[in-house]
Amino acid sequence: MRSKLVSIILFVLLLLPCAVNLVAQMPNPYGASITLEEAKKPAAAALAEAAKNKWTMAVAIVDISGNLVYYEKMDNTQFASANVAIDKARSAVLYKRPTKAMQDALAAGGEGLRILRLRDASPVEGGIPLLVDGKIVGAIGVSGDTSAHDGICATAGAAVVNK
Repeated sequence: MRSKLVSIILFVLLLLPCAVNLVAQMPNPYGASITLEEAKKPAAAALAEAAKNKWTMAVAIVDISGNLVYYEKMDNTQFASANVAIDKARSAVLYKRPTKAMQDALAAGGEGLRILRLRDASPVEGGIPLLVDGKIVGAIGVSGDTSAHDGICATAGAAVVNK
């Protein structure tokens, strides 16, 4: 009995730092999912930013459950960016935070390395939750160039919705 109690206490103590790390999620509640017509607007803004800078990008918009609502890829974008953009968007909405926050936590090492074991976590800049009236309605994910450039395009797309 004592051995079982000690095991439970150790298990809880090991998980506590993980829970503390995940507190950084956005406090915003989920709202109604973004519609197809609404999803086209942030995607267009992200693609316009990419074109302005002569970057080739793939853009994905997901709903609140992480399911794809809209996707578009510029000509000559690397093939891998298709799935990466979707992964970034899914990660941003499921974890209620920009993927840049995960990238920064991972880069810091130590406890941040736990992100590598989180299911559907994509710790690479370029995924941002989309907010309408303070509620998360979906997320945008962008991939195709450096993660910093992906983030610039995702931010441009999110700015159309996040007002």
